[in-house]
Amino acid sequence: MNSIGPGYATKWQLSFQDPASPIMEGIIHLHNDLLAFMIAISFFVTWILYRTIVRFKATEATSGAKPSTWTMPENATLLEIVWTIAPSFILLAIAIPTFALLYAMDEVIDPALTIKAIGHQWYWSYEYSDYDKNINFDSYMVNEDDLKLGDLRLLEVDHRVVVPVNTHIRVIVTSADVLHSWAVPALGVKMDACPGRLNQTSLFIKRTGLFYGQCSEICGVNHAFMPIVIEAVDLPAYIKYIQEA
Repeated sequence: MNSIGPGYATKWQLSFQDPASPIMEGIIHLHNDLLAFMIAISFFVTWILYRTIVRFKATEATSGAKPSTWTMPENATLLEIVWTIAPSFILLAIAIPTFALLYAMDEVIDPALTIKAIGHQWYWSYEYSDYDKNINFDSYMVNEDDLKLGDLRLLEVDHRVVVPVNTHIRVIVTSADVLHSWAVPALGVKMDACPGRLNQTSLFIKRTGLFYGQCSEICGVNHAFMPIVIEAVDLPAYIKYIQEA
């Protein structure tokens, strides 16, 4: 899936954001597969209703036919079997790719980089813990009066999280006060930040760019004003960023 769209929701967008990670690609594929099942089932149910209401009413008006009466269970054993087994096969067809995606989301391959994200009321702070020097910073939303031309309102931050592409990254998420949620839709990641608990998720970003997210857990009056910005760069640019940090 070769997508080069922006890492944020665009005007009048109805579909998912363009994926930048294998997990998000899997989420979109699963969504499309489930949508196909839903459409097929909806057409089948509509056809049954049409047969039983519209077609029979027309037949009754011309031939005087009367609806048959069934008594349970003598005349409906086959029907009971069919409408029990058929949904079971449908659920099985849905469960197999769903569990595969869930296990892929929980799997954390030996990471080359670990970042700790800490939620506060109302901003995020980050720590890079894999280097000799301690790299940590707070990330606040840029006020509307300070936005530059082309910046996104309510989404820009003063310090972005810079990460390399094509690298297995572990993100440890926690909170310093109340429940928060660290979510970046284009990367297919959403992890709750709980006080006193460390949750972890993984990232593998396939293309460079800026990817925007927001806190997805109602955490107080300024919940809507603590955005997340991930800047994915190539490896030489990331090494330069670390050296200058």
